[in-house]
Amino acid sequence: MRAAVQRVSRAVCRVDGEVTGETGPGLLVFLGVAPGDDGAAAARLAARIAKLRVFGDDRGRMNHSVTDVGGGILSISQFTLYADTRSGNRPSFLGAAPPDQARAVYVDFNAALRALGLPVGEGVFGAHMVIDATNDGPVTVILEQD
Repeated sequence: MRAAVQRVSRAVCRVDGEVTGETGPGLLVFLGVAPGDDGAAAARLAARIAKLRVFGDDRGRMNHSVTDVGGGILSISQFTLYADTRSGNRPSFLGAAPPDQARAVYVDFNAALRALGLPVGEGVFGAHMVIDATNDGPVTVILEQD
């Protein structure tokens, strides 16, 4: 499982012009699911993200987590995090989980974030989404979870 985590001052997801999820200050999380991933891995990754210290303290050092600052999360399923671009000009996505499995893990991931007390906005699995985000920093971190 992979996640690209961006610190944002705001992020909004729209599908067909309608807002499906959003967050104010917090994190925009793009989640990629691989064939071996399951709900337990999703819960472990959610816990790591909730504790990830990427928000500044009073001295500007990244010492606070999204939980510490009372932020929220916009969670977007993103199979393209498993793009294989080692050859040719067209990425291969064979490393991504099949849609039914990925959807189930995405649902588990969002439930795990909520169980940790975080407000979570969501994209729409499998839809063409338009993401509007204002990066804060910018700070982007890639996490891998087994």
